[in-house]
Amino acid sequence: MPRRRAAALLVSAALGAALLTGCSDDVSCGVDQCTVTLQRDTNASVEVLGVEAEFVSADDDTVTLEVAGQQVTLTKGQQAVEVGGLQFSLSSVTKSAIQVQVSK
Repeated sequence: MPRRRAAALLVSAALGAALLTGCSDDVSCGVDQCTVTLQRDTNASVEVLGVEAEFVSADDDTVTLEVAGQQVTLTKGQQAVEVGGLQFSLSSVTKSAIQVQVSK
């Protein structure tokens, strides 16, 4: 029994590490989701969970990103949008940055 538990813990740790792979300074990851912060600069981009997300435009409540080659518009308070096998939802928009939640 202890060997099975140890093996299960190792597998869980490996899966957790796999989820965190691809996270950078602009990405904060938990077990099942990441928070992405993008500056509202031209060409600001980040890789999260193996998918590239690039800032395109924003207004007070809406952000357009290019994700995995597709343009997607996210609206604050609306349901997540699925792109590239991931769920994207808009958390906040400020004058200098946007924050997006990404989950598998």
